[in-house]
Amino acid sequence: MAKRNYSPFGPDAKRAVESGLTAAEWYHSEVPRKVMKELMARSDGPAIRDTVILYGSMILLAGIGIALWPSWWSAPFWLAYGVLYGSASDSRWHECGHGTAFRTPWMNTLVYEIASFMIMRNSATWRWSHARHHSETYIVGRDPEIAVMRPPELAKLFLNFFGILDVIRFFPTLIRNALSGPTAAEKTFVPQSEWGKVQRVAIIHLSIYAATLGLALWLGSILPLMVIGLPRMYGAWHHVMTGLLQHGGLADNVVDHRLNSRTVYMNPISRFIYWNMNYHVEHHMFPMVPYHALPRLHEVIKDDLPPPNRSIAEAFAEMWPAIRRQVVNEDYFIKRDLPPTARPYREDFHQYVPGMMRPAAAE
Repeated sequence: MAKRNYSPFGPDAKRAVESGLTAAEWYHSEVPRKVMKELMARSDGPAIRDTVILYGSMILLAGIGIALWPSWWSAPFWLAYGVLYGSASDSRWHECGHGTAFRTPWMNTLVYEIASFMIMRNSATWRWSHARHHSETYIVGRDPEIAVMRPPELAKLFLNFFGILDVIRFFPTLIRNALSGPTAAEKTFVPQSEWGKVQRVAIIHLSIYAATLGLALWLGSILPLMVIGLPRMYGAWHHVMTGLLQHGGLADNVVDHRLNSRTVYMNPISRFIYWNMNYHVEHHMFPMVPYHALPRLHEVIKDDLPPPNRSIAEAFAEMWPAIRRQVVNEDYFIKRDLPPTARPYREDFHQYVPGMMRPAAAE
């Protein structure tokens, strides 16, 4: 069996289009129209509250860290600041990119731009990248946000807990964007009308990083980089941890989010950092439901979903052995059981399209 090719110009991408997989209708659990209308209602209140808590905490933690610098007593405050900078920014980028966090559009835009800078993503590029991720979730060669490719490279997964590979990839792309706009791969999902914006955003981000580095050199201290830049590395572990759980070890090239996404119950602190994206099957099925309504959506449709993992530890205990097996057998995946009340999985495409899925490898 041919190895998976994740290039947007490769044979898997071409086959996904030619087979009709990219145009397939995705499975959705049934939700009464009135209930869905209530769940999709947007409100500024929850997001304003959470944003004030987030940025207020960051200012306080950074202030204490600066005051105690360079003493090691500052370390706990920098570590906490880093998680909010390098991980909470991922979920804020995500939800505000959907335009669902706030009811007021400019609030979504403002937080989206700030969070995109902190998580080191070009806001003009990633808005379209994520749209593709939702329309063609974990379709090989088409989804540009597949976190665990097969066969998995475990060393790279480990390095990303410290943001190393993301940062190494980010700056050459940022410079390229600043000089000439989107890369060839980015042009496969970014509309041409947005190419100029990609370049403008890159120039702004690059200017901020250059100014921060210049200040650090002038002061002879890494302190400015502890506030801007480095937290994306030392605070990345939480968003990498939760990001792996979203789809890791599950099926690819399917049209049922119950097969390729995972819901995990989490503690309140992780849910705040992650902005309820632990309800990930629900989010992918109904991406226009705001983050604060996802627990209610879960209660409405949970009888049609695989049982959620009861904790982060339990989810990793399920996922990690599957990822290790995929190192030697890339066709292996976890097929999670459905409750008796659920409708059967949508498996029609990977049953009939050669090379798209190998059900026999499931377990």
